[in-house]
Amino acid sequence: MSNSWYRLMVVGGAIAIALSGCSNLTIDQYEATAKTIYTWQVKYAIDLNNKSPRFETFASTSLINRNGIKPIGAVTGPDDRGLWWAALPPRPTVDEVEQRKKSGEGASPPELIKSVEYQFSYPQGDRQVTLPTNYQVYRQVVKARPTRTPLKLTLGVTDKSVEKAEPVKQ
Repeated sequence: MSNSWYRLMVVGGAIAIALSGCSNLTIDQYEATAKTIYTWQVKYAIDLNNKSPRFETFASTSLINRNGIKPIGAVTGPDDRGLWWAALPPRPTVDEVEQRKKSGEGASPPELIKSVEYQFSYPQGDRQVTLPTNYQVYRQVVKARPTRTPLKLTLGVTDKSVEKAEPVKQ
């Protein structure tokens, strides 16, 4: 067997395995959430230009956005992605930052980190399935849910995430 034939078999097998782990599903009951999170973070290192600093997190706040509807407790938003955010957590004081320093370390100024965690939920039999997803799927739900448009989902490898959601033409 030639080397190129062997390579083709290996690549083809890998693609087949990857594709077999994904499946499609059409549903008409669903919900998407986007958890918006603010977290204060400080970088510590002996040399702050070092490539391997350590990071400490301080106060954090979060807010659950459900299907694009303004949540109770929203302070800002919607932002340019249609997401609502909670109030900022308290900024760490200089004393709090210094307390976490180790001998010889310097500390960066506190940095406010914004992050979002997306999830997609749907009923399956007598249970609710909740999987991680992405911004594009969340936005598709925001647009489709008011009219209860069914969605065709593309699930990720071993059906552990929702990779894509497309409206079903009726």
